[in-house]
Amino acid sequence: MQVYTYSEARQKLATILELAVTTGKVFIKRKDGQVFALTPEVMALSPLNVPTVKADITTQEIVDIIREGRER
Repeated sequence: MQVYTYSEARQKLATILELAVTTGKVFIKRKDGQVFALTPEVMALSPLNVPTVKADITTQEIVDIIREGRER
């Protein structure tokens, strides 16, 4: 568990942000004793976000293949 003071966090912000990415969480402690957790935001990707495939096939051929698969 990495704990940094507020002053250290201000001076080393870029380093602390990178550390949060690699470790998942960094703590920052204020003079009054309060502790805050700094965690990176996880960007949710759509499962439909896939790379395209170049295929030499027509729309009608795709429809025919799907229909054939449904008939089985």
